[in-house]
Amino acid sequence: MKKFFEDIKKDIKFKSAGPGKKLTEDASSKPAVAASSSSTKQSHHSPSEGAQRAGAAALARIEQKQRPKVHTSQDAIRNQVKRELEAEAAALAEKENAVTAEGSKVKDSACLSVSGVYFTCPLTGATLTKSQREVHIKEAILMRFEEDDIEASVMMIHTFNKDREKVKAAVDIISKYVDNICKNPSEEKYRKIKVSNKVFQEKVRPVEGSREFLQALGFISVMLPVEGQEEEEEFLVLPEQSDDALELMKERRDRLQRGEPVRAQLDRQPQAFRSSPNAQRFELPPEFYNLTPEELKKEQQQRTELVEKNAMLRTKAMREKEEQRERRKYNYTLLRVRLPDGNLLQATFYAWDRLPALFEFVRESLVDGWQPFELIAPGGQKLQESEDVTLVECNLVPAALLTFAWDAAVQADIAAAGGKSPTLLKPELLEKIQTLS
Repeated sequence: MKKFFEDIKKDIKFKSAGPGKKLTEDASSKPAVAASSSSTKQSHHSPSEGAQRAGAAALARIEQKQRPKVHTSQDAIRNQVKRELEAEAAALAEKENAVTAEGSKVKDSACLSVSGVYFTCPLTGATLTKSQREVHIKEAILMRFEEDDIEASVMMIHTFNKDREKVKAAVDIISKYVDNICKNPSEEKYRKIKVSNKVFQEKVRPVEGSREFLQALGFISVMLPVEGQEEEEEFLVLPEQSDDALELMKERRDRLQRGEPVRAQLDRQPQAFRSSPNAQRFELPPEFYNLTPEELKKEQQQRTELVEKNAMLRTKAMREKEEQRERRKYNYTLLRVRLPDGNLLQATFYAWDRLPALFEFVRESLVDGWQPFELIAPGGQKLQESEDVTLVECNLVPAALLTFAWDAAVQADIAAAGGKSPTLLKPELLEKIQTLS
């Protein structure tokens, strides 16, 4: 359509120039001929003045439609972010598929101890893969604007921006805006933010969600004249506030200062298994590693070839240091707990999770989790819930089989009182119990 109107404009311009001429013609006769030809042909072929105005208006509309939109509202900004998120999600999904395809060459997925690593969105409860989590959370935050624009903008500021120092700087400046307004509610200068101001441009504007928060406070965009300048400039202006509104602004400022990033939570994928001789057999998917499947396979081959030689030449301290370095190659660990009845309880943890998180998970999986119990690591090491150490430091990465035992003294007291042995796993786990292959 745009090309059509451009052709009309070119045609009008060409016809108004008159007929062509030879280069050898005398130029003195040109004005009269051009004028005559133009006046003659215009009456027969040129569009009317009304048609020209309609064409020009249509062309202006097309050009306006094709011109990049300026983000003048929260909706426009959110739509732009959503488009970017969709593109990002597609790219991440493609990358994840490539990694999964590569990983399948290393291990048959049917033999894996767990299908993968999954996460739960704290806002929607959705189960997500690693590549889906960031995009999904951003979309969920944008959807919150319909319910609570203050909460959504606070989440946006603390989640969309990775640089925590920049976030802190922006939060401090916005808090200062609010403090000045509350201390001087009648002074207009404190309720006006010049968008071109250096501090605003360098510290506030680059932080995603900062403008949305200011708009949620009640600031509106206004073009105002500036002394000494011909052109007007954009200001964010807050109308004068009542005493109650000022108190609400303080409360919203506090919410901004207390804000935390919204992060997907690791889905531990708790699973019960029947007693099995394969309890110590673990086959992990590629997501458990910091290395790519190819790099991992190559390193495994190299270690196999050098294991005897290294065992002869290295001291115990050197071997322990090497083992620690090897464990850092893992992001997650798969743990199984063998219960007194022979059943197994399995779950996924971060490699840097600490022992209290492990004990809490086991306790929440038991019917009588209030009773004291012990967890024993491979090699007979008794784990202490009170020790604030990571699973890596306990040599429980990338996978391990633990042994569960009730506290002997407590069980003796229960038996002496005529009590029964406590029930172990909760019914919802037993209903989905499986057999290890």
